[in-house]
Amino acid sequence: MFDTVLIRSRAVPSDPPRRRGATTLGPERNRFGVLKAVLAAVPWLQVGMGAAIVLLAALVPWGTGKVLAAMDQQILAIDVHGEFAGDSKVAIERHASNWIGKSFFSSDLSEIKASLEQRPWVESAAVRRVWPDRLAIDIREKKPLAYWSDGRLVSRNGELFAPRNPEVAGGLPRLAGPDERVRDVINMAQAMNKTLVSHGLGFAGLALEHRGAWTLRLTNGIEVVLGRDQVEQRFERFITVYESRLASRSDEVTRVDARYTNGVAVQWKQAKATSGPKS
Repeated sequence: MFDTVLIRSRAVPSDPPRRRGATTLGPERNRFGVLKAVLAAVPWLQVGMGAAIVLLAALVPWGTGKVLAAMDQQILAIDVHGEFAGDSKVAIERHASNWIGKSFFSSDLSEIKASLEQRPWVESAAVRRVWPDRLAIDIREKKPLAYWSDGRLVSRNGELFAPRNPEVAGGLPRLAGPDERVRDVINMAQAMNKTLVSHGLGFAGLALEHRGAWTLRLTNGIEVVLGRDQVEQRFERFITVYESRLASRSDEVTRVDARYTNGVAVQWKQAKATSGPKS
């Protein structure tokens, strides 16, 4: 009598599928193995290949330079763009003509930019090359905000500049003060102008003395002395008195002194030293 014996064995994974039409020849050889072996066996080949690589690296910029030199031309024309009020397109072109005939590639654009920005009216200049032989220049002029002391102008950015033709700025307010306080004067002038406009008055100018005293001038010719202390409060007091007592007689007023504690002193055109109403 025979006993049935069951033998269990682990499943043996099947061979990985092969690509059709292909025959497995064993592990893939390193493609560069032979080359590495040769280089390792012959050290001078390594030195030669390194020298060749260095030589190629040196030849690339040399070749690039030769190509650029062959392509390089002289600058033959300059195109100027921008809106001009103080300076002129013709004057900018004449200034930039110093670079006519210079190398198209070798000319330093930053040098041209810096040179143009030395002109009093020029706020910024952008210079670019236009192949094959032109330069394009875009000019942005300074926007004058007011006249400053000694015939200078102050731009909207708070920069003081002295062009030869400041009068082309037209009818602007007149500001004055120490140069290092120009931003303070501008801020005070803008704040006062906003208040004056809301009350139907026009701003003509503002001066800051070296000792710190402020004097305001209106477009109707009235001068308002505000002094050094509590300038904003004195300015508000002047507005109050002007609207209640002086508006109807503004053409008779030449000067208002707001440095008083409880009111203002008015100087009339017909009586230069007369003390006026207080409130």
